[in-house]
Amino acid sequence: MSDARVSAPDFTLPSPEGEVTLSSLRGAPVVLFFYPKDNTPGCTMENLDFTALKPQFDAAGVKLFGISKDSLKKHENFTKKHDLGVPLLSDEDSDVCEKYDVWKEKSMYGKTFWGIERATFLIDAEGAIAREWRKVKVEGHAAEVLEAAKAL
Repeated sequence: MSDARVSAPDFTLPSPEGEVTLSSLRGAPVVLFFYPKDNTPGCTMENLDFTALKPQFDAAGVKLFGISKDSLKKHENFTKKHDLGVPLLSDEDSDVCEKYDVWKEKSMYGKTFWGIERATFLIDAEGAIAREWRKVKVEGHAAEVLEAAKAL
């Protein structure tokens, strides 16, 4: 088994609270969860689950961010509507989604389209990817990520 660690691709993205640059967060673990779209059932549940556990992520010193292609205005509305507590970053150009290889060709009802594959990345305090989850099933996911983050 290799000890080679992969550095998390750096980025700067806007959020309704201001810009976030990943490399400026070094010294603390970071969780990035990529999700397809604001105000859809699975994405709403995932954001609510992470919001419910945010005090525990905070207590563990873990920074937590959601990322989708939705605009800042959509993020603001989504956050207000559901009283979300996790900062949401806007990747409208899908640059960061592509860096993390979550911008995928998908199909639904016989139609093919491009979209975000639900995925989560746990980044350690040195900026390396400690763990990743692909094709995430929402139920129980936030709790699993929290346990992995606490174990770092």
